[in-house]
Amino acid sequence: MTVLEYLRAEHCNYRVTEHKPVYTAEQLATAEHISPRNVAKPVIVRADGRYYICVLPADRRIDIYAIQKHLKAKNVRLASEHEMEYLFGDSEIGAEPPFGNLYDLPTLMDKSLAKDTEIVFQAGSHDRAVWISTEEYKKLTCPDIFRFSYPAALDEIESMPFDPFFYDPFAV
Repeated sequence: MTVLEYLRAEHCNYRVTEHKPVYTAEQLATAEHISPRNVAKPVIVRADGRYYICVLPADRRIDIYAIQKHLKAKNVRLASEHEMEYLFGDSEIGAEPPFGNLYDLPTLMDKSLAKDTEIVFQAGSHDRAVWISTEEYKKLTCPDIFRFSYPAALDEIESMPFDPFFYDPFAV
């Protein structure tokens, strides 16, 4: 069952928009003219042999250590593209919907996304998006909600070379 079939069967209030093909959650935000903060980005992880779908805002990055600590898992890693093809046979790679319950996967939702009123996500293809209220989404997926992300901007700061002449230890 596709995500759109599921939403129709559940009699949900949602809307679908079409746009030029996009391949990242950030590109989806641009195509839909919204903040990346409102785009639900699914990231699939494997923890101790079990897959989880982690849903977070497009402008944030997943903190694997936070997932590992919350799940009390020994080994946590991102799923490979091959694994994602196997898990999400009805979706284009990179356009997986954030509904773990459709694929028998537990859904983890980042606390920063859970407080939004509406979320947007790809509907299994690179040229369609679904808009749904966050409350309705939570009702359908029953996610485990906790904080497991950090701002994407931190990646840029950490990748900058260290310059001892401009280093201010009290700036942070």
